[in-house]
Amino acid sequence: MTILEGKRTIIENKNSVFNYFGWPTIERLNDSTLAVVCSGFRLRHVCPFGKVVMSISHDEGKTWTAPAPIIDTPLDDRDAGICVDGKRVIVTSFNNDIAFQRTNIQKGIDGGDTSNKLKLMSAYLDNVTDEECEKFLGSTYVISHDGGTTFGEVKKCALSSPHGPTKLKDGRILYVGKVFAPSGVASPIACAILDENENFNIISYVPEGIDEFGECLNCEPHAIELEDGSILVAIRAQRYRSNPMFTIFLTKSSDGCKSFSKPYMVIGRESGSPPHLVIHSSGTIVMTYARRKDNYGIRAILSKDNGNTWSDEIVITDDAPGGDLGYPATVERKDHSLVTIWYEREEIGSPIKQIVWSID
Repeated sequence: MTILEGKRTIIENKNSVFNYFGWPTIERLNDSTLAVVCSGFRLRHVCPFGKVVMSISHDEGKTWTAPAPIIDTPLDDRDAGICVDGKRVIVTSFNNDIAFQRTNIQKGIDGGDTSNKLKLMSAYLDNVTDEECEKFLGSTYVISHDGGTTFGEVKKCALSSPHGPTKLKDGRILYVGKVFAPSGVASPIACAILDENENFNIISYVPEGIDEFGECLNCEPHAIELEDGSILVAIRAQRYRSNPMFTIFLTKSSDGCKSFSKPYMVIGRESGSPPHLVIHSSGTIVMTYARRKDNYGIRAILSKDNGNTWSDEIVITDDAPGGDLGYPATVERKDHSLVTIWYEREEIGSPIKQIVWSID
């Protein structure tokens, strides 16, 4: 691996308290345009002012437009995924219920946070109506039919995943995600297909990841279609109590998501997560993820045999100030180098970062 262009900030709201951005995804809109979507203009990690924004690059990531909102419900619009199908662009998100947000505010107060940010968020939540909660709470998405210039109404679906759906070779749009449930309620990972009315319908479920350490929480999957037509799914797996775990499991389907292989751990138990998958033009599968324990930063592993075996861990960055970072996503540039983007909390704000690297 060779770093071609060092780490730099590409999205921020400098000199403003609304300078927390997070959970980005990058994708190519067409031959000359890259797009990053993320949640932005926030006060902190959990914040009702969150909205999904998009930034565009017309020069392969050298420069980026200012972030423009494309999903802005009255709730906490979070993780932003993107899927491109010609002129159709699908952007996904989800949000937190008000009870969860109020609990988070109270934790901040109990922890000694006396800033006006918590008061501002609390006052805002007082004005969110039950009708607005009913309309927007859950997993959401919007669709553009003009290449990402304009987007339609906010729609809801049953699933949520940070990096969004995947276009299959047969033209269908597959969404592998966690079934949305209220905070603290367990739910499975499922597969859905976008129908002719542009609604996602669940077709199957992914088995729970169980290993020799016992059950763990599975969430935030990302799926790609391999050269042989099988579907590879990478899953965030974690446990914070006994036998801590923050890692990635893999599972594969060879029958159109009707059934899946038993999930298995592909990196160390505390190596990092959540995953993003992309297939390089060389055929190499690139999986990126964040390390949130020691030497905080962005990592990658590679597979040259359809996901059957994987390389040793590649260190892309290891200089983040803390563990509030990650959700990296990667796209290939025209020169076959890779652009990886992620969020990284700093002393003031949380910008979206970018680095350009190559597979040696």
